[in-house]
Amino acid sequence: MLLVTPIATEIHHQLIETNHVALHVAQAGPAEGPLVILLHGFPEFWYGWRHQIPALAGAGFRVWAPDQRGYNLSEKPAGLEAYALDQLALDVVGLIDAAGVDKAFVAGHDWGAMVAWWTAIKYPERLHKLAILNVPHPLVMMRNVRENPQQMLKSWYVGFFQIPWLPETLLTLGDAQFGIRVLLETSNRGSFTDADIPHYVRAWKQPGAMTAMLNWYRSLVLHPPPPLYQPRVRVPTLILWGVRDIALTEVMAKQSLDYCDDGRLELFPEATHWVQHDERDAVNARLIAFFSDQPVSTAGAAPEEPPKDAREPGAEPPSPPAV
Repeated sequence: MLLVTPIATEIHHQLIETNHVALHVAQAGPAEGPLVILLHGFPEFWYGWRHQIPALAGAGFRVWAPDQRGYNLSEKPAGLEAYALDQLALDVVGLIDAAGVDKAFVAGHDWGAMVAWWTAIKYPERLHKLAILNVPHPLVMMRNVRENPQQMLKSWYVGFFQIPWLPETLLTLGDAQFGIRVLLETSNRGSFTDADIPHYVRAWKQPGAMTAMLNWYRSLVLHPPPPLYQPRVRVPTLILWGVRDIALTEVMAKQSLDYCDDGRLELFPEATHWVQHDERDAVNARLIAFFSDQPVSTAGAAPEEPPKDAREPGAEPPSPPAV
């Protein structure tokens, strides 16, 4: 029976060239361990996996959590085409190549989950398994945005984000109070602490970051991805879903299973969109068990400790040679 015992873990930072962009990647765990790539969503950065990194590293995995292109300390290419799903998936493939392995376990939340879905569909030979947190399969999302009135209403912000300069100004104005409110008011109490907030604000205020982050949404609308002629997910897939998601309807989680050859869904009734924060210990246990092919047990789990890092999460990293 698998016992989940997160430990304090030292995190290293590296700039890695992949798919013609330089990505800042937080790394932890043994170099010989199986590779796990954690893909954050909007408006987070690598720090959005702060509760999962030490748990996975402590379980023996080699963990890479990148700032995806446009975010925090990663490169911010110009033009909406640079943020197309095909390019974002190639970033993931490039990271797997840079790690010197053939396959990785990939987990994604929010936009990171959309990239993870796309990578698994387009490049199944590069993934061992896929873990999805609170974003549906791309075709399920597109269908519900067109046909489901409830989801249409929940997706209003996508339209707002198409407006030039106004959304990024509002989200970062002053001390980014509006952006902070979005996090605090859509999550469970305590999921984002007073100590966490300055790190997010620092990441959002990196030069050009908020515009680049919003360009993911703008690219999706103005340069939609090509049709998926083969939309099925061939690799084993675990979907973890916070039911109290303010932006995404629960029905889409269940519909996403229809596109998985080997899929499993677990609902968290009290969790919000930010399931890996709201239910950190349970999410850690399920990710480790799924990636390890072992049953879940949280018996004897120790209280989680924050990752050790000599730098502030949003501070400029040293410049080691790229892999």
